[in-house]
Amino acid sequence: MDNNYKRRALGKGLEELFNSEQLNFDTLEEKIIDSTPKDEIVEIDLAELRPNPYQPRKVFDEDKLKELADSIKEHGIFQPIIVKKSSIKGYEIIAGERRFKAASMAGLGKIPAIVRDFTDEEMMEIALLENLQRENLNAIEEAMAYKNLINSMNITQEQLAVKLGKSRSHITNMLGLLILPEEVKDMIVENKISMSHARVLSKINDREKIISLANKIVDENLNVRDIEDLSKNEDIEKNHKINKKKTGEFSYIENILCEKLGTKVKINNNKISISFSNVNDLNRILEILNINE
Repeated sequence: MDNNYKRRALGKGLEELFNSEQLNFDTLEEKIIDSTPKDEIVEIDLAELRPNPYQPRKVFDEDKLKELADSIKEHGIFQPIIVKKSSIKGYEIIAGERRFKAASMAGLGKIPAIVRDFTDEEMMEIALLENLQRENLNAIEEAMAYKNLINSMNITQEQLAVKLGKSRSHITNMLGLLILPEEVKDMIVENKISMSHARVLSKINDREKIISLANKIVDENLNVRDIEDLSKNEDIEKNHKINKKKTGEFSYIENILCEKLGTKVKINNNKISISFSNVNDLNRILEILNINE
């Protein structure tokens, strides 16, 4: 992206945020608001606004929205939302969709806003940051947010972990949820199965087995240890039937490599197979192995 264009889009100093070691939404919003003269904060009709198309949050807590709406009725809106002029009609919300929804719920006709010329890439990154750092996304929304940030910023899992102040294993575990069957993802979104359950399920290769165990979790109220035991027992039976020659030593090495590389590793027929999801993930693995392209 042209640096001069990015500087114009973000405002003086803000382009540094996306190139900094750590990403912080509060810093970004604070800089935008502090650098905006009061006479540039405008009142925009709610009817002219539409959500950020890159908004990762699909489900908003109605009770929390009601609380915010009640506060807005009593005290008004202290902090303007940030928007971009739409190429089609009206404005797209960059940051502050909860305030917009609560203002609508409170019966307001207008809302204070700062208009900035963001690129689509910046819109995505800001929406993801706001939700990751301010709101509790469900596990699938969080995983999708990580995936989109990695792709949009063209960075590795390791680099994203540093920028967000998370561990690499956390990023890897969350991204692993995206390979789960859709019906299991729905169970996670609906809070029928926990993140701990989901993490165990994401380590299983057999789709039907994943679905079966997920249903057992819901129907029989199984805890994580139950699922781990069921999974291990089935794997032991399967391994005895399919490959009696596979030794415990190889399994141990697989586990070490899986932990080190943050991905699935299989050893079979004197071959080591390392799984990766995309080019960025491959680059991450090459970095860990200290292999320069």
